[in-house]
Amino acid sequence: MATIDSIQTAYIDFVLTEGKQPNSVYIFAKQNDITEDEFYTLFGSFDALEQSIWTGFATKTIEEIKAQEVWSQYNTREKGLSFFYSFFELLKGSRSFATYSLKSHPKGFTTPKVLTGLKSNFETFFEGLIYEGIESNEISDRKFFTERYKDALWIQFVFVLNFWMNDLSAGFEKTDEAIEKGVNVTFDLFQRSPIDNLLEYGKFLAKNSGIKEKMGL
Repeated sequence: MATIDSIQTAYIDFVLTEGKQPNSVYIFAKQNDITEDEFYTLFGSFDALEQSIWTGFATKTIEEIKAQEVWSQYNTREKGLSFFYSFFELLKGSRSFATYSLKSHPKGFTTPKVLTGLKSNFETFFEGLIYEGIESNEISDRKFFTERYKDALWIQFVFVLNFWMNDLSAGFEKTDEAIEKGVNVTFDLFQRSPIDNLLEYGKFLAKNSGIKEKMGL
């Protein structure tokens, strides 16, 4: 009986050996002693199969970091860093597939379709994290901008992913450095700043313009 894991494993082995997707589901199924029906019960296409592998990387990362004893002690920034570090640590074991997959699905001006499911998981995770940070006052709630925080983090994630693909340093230490600097800068932008105080003061003055007139200001 075919399973999601068994088909994913067979697919990864095929594309890394042949350097391309199988010519047809029929041939792939026959080579792996499964039926087309078994394949299509689990995946609609090879692209959908590949998407599921990337989505699985994100799902596994989130499960693993939330299972850590220290997770509840982390602040919002630390939880965000934990995701990034853990994701790329996990990806080390599948570097050949990741490189093949991303090069086979050039992104152009948009996120590659192969990362669609991963992006959805990523955004759901960080939306929760951002809300948590706002509740604890670690993150500033800015009208019109707060809903874009997750987009800024996704851009940072894609940047690190591309950086990692080209990183030749031992143990990918340069990628770790890119994560530390990039994610910290991004979260710095989410925190309260003097600009927030200035904007609030401006709103206060606007709302109390009548008082200013009575005072002769």
